Amino acid sequence: MPKWLKFIVGILLLPVCAGALPVFVKVFRACGGASEVWVPLAAGAACWLVIFALLPKPMWIYVVGHELTHVVWSWLFGGKVKKFKATSQGGEVVITKSNFLVALAPYFFPLYAVLVVLIFLAGHLIWGWTRWTPLFHLLLGAAYAFHLTLTWEILKTKQSDITGQGYLFSSAVIFLGNVLVLLLGIPLLTGQGCLLTVLGWWLEATGAVLKRLGSLL
Repeated sequence: MPKWLKFIVGILLLPVCAGALPVFVKVFRACGGASEVWVPLAAGAACWLVIFALLPKPMWIYVVGHELTHVVWSWLFGGKVKKFKATSQGGEVVITKSNFLVALAPYFFPLYAVLVVLIFLAGHLIWGWTRWTPLFHLLLGAAYAFHLTLTWEILKTKQSDITGQGYLFSSAVIFLGNVLVLLLGIPLLTGQGCLLTVLGWWLEATGAVLKRLGSLL
């Protein structure tokens, strides 16, 4: 897809981005009563923020996760890895298949948070880790805060993944990817709200944005 077409797609995605904002309010209102989930999540995120503020940033760990995310999403599309390199200064991965999702996935797909979920899910299914649920939420909060803070940190520098896709298109995809993770993940974690209901709210809010734009035109 040429960059000029991606720019147009990026413009078309802006109402979808705007529609996500009021949905956040509805989701947090619907799921806000699950204090047994929110308290350890917030505690885990706070622990990471203290580490992030006071200690050297573990960029090597982030870069490994960043490049592995390219690999995982390439695998999803049938690609193979030919080269993998990760250092604290940056990384490089050579894959046989790529697209805009493979290129931008590290900026919206929280790999380490997903690994925390998979490990605890396997532990729960095999050994019945119900008693470790607060620890799961604590580590998940820390892992997701790790993703957000270091992604923001790396976005301060020029990223070939983003320049190659175009800034507007990349920004819209990254925003929507992060929003989708939260809007789908929060109801699953809290056990409150329905995924289809959340998507319906999002569709309704996007329609309202388009309607307002139409009235202005």
